[in-house]
Amino acid sequence: MDNFEFCLPTRVVFGKGSVSAAGRLVKDAGCKKVFIVYGSERVKKDGLLSAVERSLIESGISYEEFGGVKPNPLLSHAELGVKKARDFGADLILGVGGGSVIDTAKGIAHGLANPDVTIWDIWTKKAPLLRSTPVGAVLTIPAAGSEMSDSAVLTNEETGQKFGINSEFNRCVFAIEDPSLAETLPEWQIKNGIVDIMMHTMERYFISGINAQLTDCIAEGVLKTARDSGRAVLRDPKDADAMAELWWCSSLSHNNLTECGRGKDFSVHKIGMALSALFDYTHGATLSAVWASWARYLYKDCTGRFAKYARNVWGISEDDDEKAALAGIEATEAFYRSIGMPASLHELGLEDPDDETLMKLAMHATMNDTVKLSRIRPLTASDVVEIYRMAR
Repeated sequence: MDNFEFCLPTRVVFGKGSVSAAGRLVKDAGCKKVFIVYGSERVKKDGLLSAVERSLIESGISYEEFGGVKPNPLLSHAELGVKKARDFGADLILGVGGGSVIDTAKGIAHGLANPDVTIWDIWTKKAPLLRSTPVGAVLTIPAAGSEMSDSAVLTNEETGQKFGINSEFNRCVFAIEDPSLAETLPEWQIKNGIVDIMMHTMERYFISGINAQLTDCIAEGVLKTARDSGRAVLRDPKDADAMAELWWCSSLSHNNLTECGRGKDFSVHKIGMALSALFDYTHGATLSAVWASWARYLYKDCTGRFAKYARNVWGISEDDDEKAALAGIEATEAFYRSIGMPASLHELGLEDPDDETLMKLAMHATMNDTVKLSRIRPLTASDVVEIYRMAR
């Protein structure tokens, strides 16, 4: 097992009706002026935003709204949020929504606390992130896990780049999680959420040569629970127990618990995010579209690991490691298709991309071939092009 540090400062209030705790949690954080970030008008129509604001008012907390966050959240919108939050005098940024909303809230928080640099300078590490503004989250969808993660992602629409940053300053001070809020979500969002949860877990699982049995058991449990609860929720969105399990999987998949002693490798995310940046595809769909090709490209360098995954997550009984590994990849691919998610670029909607397009995607994923992807075996831009070709 590798050495590691693990600290999880996010306070979680979980369960039906937990939104009423918003005011108390802001007050406990020592804050008085909340800048509420949200996406679509759905949070207004279903009464969630008014419930949050009622709780703030009851605790003597003032607030200002800032809506309009889009999927694949935009840098320009976060920059606008910084200006409005500064004019309001906000001392806490509250994201009411899913991963895109919470990531935008984190971007605003960093920009607000660092007025002398741009958000993109922070994102591209031209300026160090040494301080931030407290962030809270009222989660509306089980998916990205941003409510407990140390990461945040923004898209710079001017440059066509979509990058994530990792920092302990990305940790929310609190997260409110009421699984009943997802009962009316569109099915497509739930499907993408299932993939994202599983991918966050697998990106930490497929690292060989390290013995971390307890961490493996936790990761395998998250994967199986996300798969089975996801299926149950798609059959019946009002299955409260299944929704709660899926919801908690979302948080555990990306709060660093499943990387303790092993670390992480977000190569599939980088390959997928290039597709989102260039073509604005839904994040989860880009991951399911390329995962099997990534796995087939690398499994021979990590055969035992893929075989263990096949046996412990998918119940593959094959004794031969290579056959088991391939069967596990096929089972994962079949699962994606069974819930209506793409397992190829063609199914994603990218019809027969030419070599120039594939290289452009690969250069984005590898930051112009300056970053080697994967802890299984270092991948260059030319390797990533081959993975995209296999995914066609």
